[in-house]
Amino acid sequence: MDIEPAGHALIRPGQILTDRSAFSMTARWTRAVSEADGVCVVHLSPGVDPCELTADLREHGFRASPNHVFTGQPLFFGGPASRPFPADPVPYRPSRAHSGVTIGLLDTGVAAHPWWADAEWHELVGDEERDAKEGSQAGHGTFLAGLLVRQAPGVALRVARVLDGDGVGDEASVVRALHRMRDRPPQVLNLSFGGHTFDDRPPPMLADALAELPDTVAVACAGNTASDRPFYPAALGSAVAVGAVDAGERRRAPYSAHGPWVDACARGDWLASSYLEGGEFAGYAIWSGTSFATAVVAGTIAAAARDRPARQAAEELLSLRETRQIPDLGVLVPSSL
Repeated sequence: MDIEPAGHALIRPGQILTDRSAFSMTARWTRAVSEADGVCVVHLSPGVDPCELTADLREHGFRASPNHVFTGQPLFFGGPASRPFPADPVPYRPSRAHSGVTIGLLDTGVAAHPWWADAEWHELVGDEERDAKEGSQAGHGTFLAGLLVRQAPGVALRVARVLDGDGVGDEASVVRALHRMRDRPPQVLNLSFGGHTFDDRPPPMLADALAELPDTVAVACAGNTASDRPFYPAALGSAVAVGAVDAGERRRAPYSAHGPWVDACARGDWLASSYLEGGEFAGYAIWSGTSFATAVVAGTIAAAARDRPARQAAEELLSLRETRQIPDLGVLVPSSL
């Protein structure tokens, strides 16, 4: 797997993200450049440290970042947020009414499932957006899709696959997917993945990509790190960072990231939803993690956005004085699942 540690973060070796303005500064260290969908990936000559070059570029006023590796977030070593478990069918009748709200789902893709067999949005899911069939996190996107359509009846999903079957992707893939959404911006984005950055600072190319969707509310998982270290994209000021509480919605789940940068929380433990068919699974599973708490919050915002702008719905949700607060996790968003 093309990943290497950079301090306490993971990056693609020998790659940085930047824009054309930095080409002259990077030319002497450049082996090749790939440019697509609003981002340039500079492939560096052997031996060049992408973190050191990034720091140098930033000192000269350029926007640059190593190509950080992002991972889906149901997994936490030694904790309850782990693999999916088979579940009995979950009773659910899809809404026939369209809410007029679209949620952008960037993840492992979405597989066919009875819950959206007749949905117009699913007809637009191409082969490249189908959920992975193999890997430790195959089915992650399909599980999230079920949580979203149940939490926000009548919602449409716009699916982009940015993670492989092991839940691994990178910053360049996410930036490109966000760039492609500018033509038809969704009201809400569900980003149930992320990672640390090499210097704990916001990755500028990712921040720029979200800023190009000014009317879209990005809802991102705080991560299953059990720490207060910023986790991106959730820790970006433009995103709603979501942590997880236990099934009783009373305490922080032991795996959940936490801290002043976390805006909201919802149940993340032992949620049931749609899943892949095969082996011991018959289309349903139980899973835990901040990934799934994120879908609860994103779905709640999408449901409220039926009759108001999504940003207004998010601001109202996070500012309700009577809403219960969980220390270091922000506003508690109750689940209707």
